[in-house]
Amino acid sequence: MSSGIPAGYLRRLGVTGHGRPCAEGLFALQRAHLERVAYDNIDIQLGRPPGIDPERSARRVAAGGGGYCFHLNGAFALLLESLGYAVTRHAGGVTADPGSRTVSGDHLALTVRVGGAGYFVDTGLGDGPYEPLPLREGTYEQGRFRYTMERLEPLEGEGPGWTYRNPGGPMPRVNFRDAPAAVADFAAMDTRLSTDAESPFVRTFALLRRDADGVDVLRGRVLSRIDPAKGTSERELAGQEEFCAAVEGVFGRRLDDLTPADRAALWAAACRSHEAWLSRRAKGA
Repeated sequence: MSSGIPAGYLRRLGVTGHGRPCAEGLFALQRAHLERVAYDNIDIQLGRPPGIDPERSARRVAAGGGGYCFHLNGAFALLLESLGYAVTRHAGGVTADPGSRTVSGDHLALTVRVGGAGYFVDTGLGDGPYEPLPLREGTYEQGRFRYTMERLEPLEGEGPGWTYRNPGGPMPRVNFRDAPAAVADFAAMDTRLSTDAESPFVRTFALLRRDADGVDVLRGRVLSRIDPAKGTSERELAGQEEFCAAVEGVFGRRLDDLTPADRAALWAAACRSHEAWLSRRAKGA
């Protein structure tokens, strides 16, 4: 394994004895990553954005942390490469506009070629597909979830690319270019997303974790479970102790790196997010 990948990374995923690259191995790795490594903005909420160096992100994952797309897909790409997979990074854009052809650069998308086939691979969407999707046009069902891959020529700007659609999600579309991208291409966007007062990552505390049956979501103080078979359930967390227990127990996001003051600050940030959400709801926004 590459010197840039800590030994604890695969232990965090519960994966041992990974052999030669194969589609089955790739699928198992994505499933494990989604189940065990939560999408979160904890460091941003605490005012100390970690940057997007992939080796640092991999160390944070191995130590029990998480992150958002630049961190999670950045670390996962490095892990896959260390195991012999052919990984390509792409500039992508996540959007709520189902007709958009823009690529904002606010998402690091990955494709992987293995066994003569290409796959859209993503551990950084929070509510994205549980397993890689074939890099060919079509509709794909995973349990009760349905996703679509569509070829777009052209996307807005330079060159062709792909669209991933998740009709049931809050951000139902991801566009990404064919052209390869480098990690440095995302640095300016990461700075904006992690420091700008108007960024959703700064404004709203969020945790998401995907498994085979659904998605666990914690936004502000509202803990939700999205399960297409059973519907969506939610409850409001009452205090800091219950909040921290959910972060560690439901999402597997260790908090032993946080001081008591950090935990109190994180709870305060979740409360501010919650109050802002209640205000928007009262106004019908």
